[in-house]
Amino acid sequence: MKKAAVMIIDMINDFDFLEGRMLLHHTRKIVPNIKKLKNFAEEHNLPVIYVNDHYNTWETDYKAIAEVCLTEDNKEIIEQGTPGKGDYFIMKPQMSGFFQTPLRSLLEELEIEHIIMAGIAGNICILFTANDAHMRGYTLHVPENCVASNTERHNEDALQLMKKVFKANTKPI
Repeated sequence: MKKAAVMIIDMINDFDFLEGRMLLHHTRKIVPNIKKLKNFAEEHNLPVIYVNDHYNTWETDYKAIAEVCLTEDNKEIIEQGTPGKGDYFIMKPQMSGFFQTPLRSLLEELEIEHIIMAGIAGNICILFTANDAHMRGYTLHVPENCVASNTERHNEDALQLMKKVFKANTKPI
């Protein structure tokens, strides 16, 4: 566990896109599990790294992004999906947390070898970030009960791909 970090992806989300309501519904189901994962990280002194889209703000301050995304429907998710004191936050311009971000430098500084990945959407941003992590030599745990996609089928397919191709552990937390 010394060389592990928890990465939480795109939990600050406006859900204002095609199938956004579907993703919002599935995301509500994983919020309690992500909270458990955060508690696990705290108990084991693991760094927690939040990686999130910028929603055309280009802000590196998660509070500004949350303000743009906040609605009555997603309030609970955003409250649970924002960094706490001591957590790290990285804004990403595209689907992968590694693409044009300082994520790799941060992981090297923290001497991380294993990433426990959670968040949304499993079939897009989680999948692309997991792919890039795998290609950089990180081992992965992507707990199936901590990842949501627009549809359950998309989520299951993405998890199976991560398990088979990236050798990710997908066991629930």
